[in-house]
Amino acid sequence: MAAKYKRVLLKLSGEALMGKGDFGICQKTLRFVGDEVKKLAATGSQTGIVIGAGNIFRGVSMASQGMNRGAADNMGMLATVINALALESAFKNQGIETRVMSSIAMPLVCESYSRQRAVHHLKKGRVVIFGAGSSNPYFTTDTAAVLRGLEIGAEIVLKATRVDGVYDRDPLQDPKAVKFTSLSYAETLERRLRVMDSTAISLAMENDIKIMVFNLGIPGNIVDAVCGKTVGTIIG
Repeated sequence: MAAKYKRVLLKLSGEALMGKGDFGICQKTLRFVGDEVKKLAATGSQTGIVIGAGNIFRGVSMASQGMNRGAADNMGMLATVINALALESAFKNQGIETRVMSSIAMPLVCESYSRQRAVHHLKKGRVVIFGAGSSNPYFTTDTAAVLRGLEIGAEIVLKATRVDGVYDRDPLQDPKAVKFTSLSYAETLERRLRVMDSTAISLAMENDIKIMVFNLGIPGNIVDAVCGKTVGTIIG
């Protein structure tokens, strides 16, 4: 299938890498994500990825327990680099040319983030994984995903989750939850739907970049989304 979107930003949660575990990184899940990204690369779409760190460390959670929020968020950003390196290793094992770029400089580990270098890698057909969020505490990796998507000129932000779209309440807790096929940015904010934090949604709204929320666990969903099929909920 041919890609509808020629450049995309894929947002993966850290929890997505846990598989069926309670924490850490599941090798089987890494291979699954690699398989899906390899299919995506075959469509010709250029792919950037922002990864969270919820499988290793949650800054907000630790801050609520008394840790300084800035310190906690810095620890979370470093944890995203661990996940980015794990993805890079898995991707390269599957023949996917990949680069990790960190917004916190650590030259012995990976490249420092530069918009120009990121776009160069994308044009060369490399998957670019962005680590360390936005490098600023108090901002989530959802906001970092929209920010990086805008900076690299992505046409859409794809948010991979454990459910098949946005619901009026948690479908994992309430079987009567109603799914939305599409939502406006304003409605998402007004309803306080926790698909992304309000800063991320507001940034997307101000710059008119679409967001698609879909289930990562269904094989082929990423490719279907990039090829223009509505496999979840579109926010725009």
